[in-house]
Amino acid sequence: MPDENKLFPVFLKLANCVVVVVGAGSVASSKLNALVNAGANVRVVAPDIGPNVVRPGVSITRRAFRPDDLDGAWLAVAAATPEVNHQVAAAALARRIFVNAVDDPVNASAYLGGVVRRGGVTFSISTDGRAPALAGILREGLEAMIPTEDLERWMADAKRMRNQWLADGVPMNARRPLLLEALLKRYAQDGVSE
Repeated sequence: MPDENKLFPVFLKLANCVVVVVGAGSVASSKLNALVNAGANVRVVAPDIGPNVVRPGVSITRRAFRPDDLDGAWLAVAAATPEVNHQVAAAALARRIFVNAVDDPVNASAYLGGVVRRGGVTFSISTDGRAPALAGILREGLEAMIPTEDLERWMADAKRMRNQWLADGVPMNARRPLLLEALLKRYAQDGVSE
């Protein structure tokens, strides 16, 4: 992958958006829970459907992929053979739809990172599609290290302070130092030593 392929990290609101998953094996199945949990309208297209793909919130079309399967989609997930993934990528490009081609960076315009969700905070780790296994190891490391209770308190403080800053018109560039100061005070009050 060339160095000029810089990625722009983003989190998407997919509620009520059509997401087409092409392929229905274990790789496709591994993407479905996150898509359904995000509220996406998930459509799976594949000639053969694996048993783990059939679930509530997922519509299934049992046949080979056709480019018009992407009509109306906001995102595509290509989890098929490289040949089919290439067809999906071409159809997605023609429709200006981002496509995550699972473990196939050549045919991808979107990469899904390793995700950790704790205390209302979401972390996503990406290796720009070059080393997904490393992203997985880093995700596991973060899961083991992130203190859930502390993070929940930090989120509560940050939300409360943000509301006050908005009401007071505090500029964005002044907020981070104020939050850091508040968090340090919290630790001093709780008796946590440095």
